[in-house]
Amino acid sequence: MTKLAALILAGGKARRFQVKSGGVWEDKALATLSGKPLLIRAVENVQGIVDDVAVSVNDEQRRVKYARILKEHSLESVRVVIDEKTDISGPTVAIMSGLSRVQADYCLTLPVDMPFLQPKVADYLFKQAVGFEVATPMWPNGRLETLLTVLDREIGLEITKTLCALKRPRSDDIQRGASKALLVSAVNEIKVLDPELKSFININSKEDLNLLQTRRAHGPVKQNVSLILGTTPVSDLNHLRKGAKMIQQAKLTEAQGVFSSCIKSFEDKELSFWAGVSGENQGETLLKLGGQQQEHKTAVELDFEGKEAFLRSANNYRIEAERYEEHGCRLLAERGLADKAWCESWAMGKTAHGHRYSSKVA
Repeated sequence: MTKLAALILAGGKARRFQVKSGGVWEDKALATLSGKPLLIRAVENVQGIVDDVAVSVNDEQRRVKYARILKEHSLESVRVVIDEKTDISGPTVAIMSGLSRVQADYCLTLPVDMPFLQPKVADYLFKQAVGFEVATPMWPNGRLETLLTVLDREIGLEITKTLCALKRPRSDDIQRGASKALLVSAVNEIKVLDPELKSFININSKEDLNLLQTRRAHGPVKQNVSLILGTTPVSDLNHLRKGAKMIQQAKLTEAQGVFSSCIKSFEDKELSFWAGVSGENQGETLLKLGGQQQEHKTAVELDFEGKEAFLRSANNYRIEAERYEEHGCRLLAERGLADKAWCESWAMGKTAHGHRYSSKVA
């Protein structure tokens, strides 16, 4: 029998929810709506359709506080788990941490600030996800609800572990990394189940507690979109994480060899996203090796090879973006093109890795 779980993401900093800088920080998860905390609303919306519910937080203080509040509302069975310590932060870390702790075949992730998710919509997403690695709502304009997602727990854990190891914090990389992704039309069957689309109401600011406005979008994509490229190769992801670990151990020569083999394997499987990621890491590693060389000729050769790796990576991201564009997946196409431009700037020696991601990553 298929087991289902829900992971509520409640470890964010809620910057937009704060009234002003310098004041006392307010925990958005504990903000009340019609007398009930958003945290409790999120739990109650999914509790009746899953076998296991967990809440993801970023520190022990929050864990203790949330556990107490859950007990006060007779929700002691809901576990509060702390995000694992990694070199990055954000929802991808929270999802990875939660997937490693829940017991299920499929897991629904949802932000704590979506208080009106209809149980029948969550149930529909679970049913649609069968046979896929990820199922995510998509608006007609090609934008995704990246954090409201059903994941094949086993594959989702492998994808998020790899993204964290390679220091990629964006949550939409999860959809990009899946070989079998279903993008579920928000205005097709979901609207039949939830005519006012209340499930997508998101509380970003205090004003949103009163406005309660759902997201609206217009565009050409009205049907579900299936993106199937085979099955995500777990052994290749393990190999990619091995390369990342070698970087930490300063084994640069060995690491670039691992990344090189990963590029070929992913390209052979037409997994352009992972081929691009592998190429980036090979390029960076070769440039680091070149910078360590005392012999000028060797340094120049490694620098050239590193820039070639970035250009190869850029081409893989281009292929990925074109695939998404063909299906109207605007957000994912934009991400692929952004990574393409990033790699090209590396190849031209015009960038620094520290500026890649903004402080607000979703």
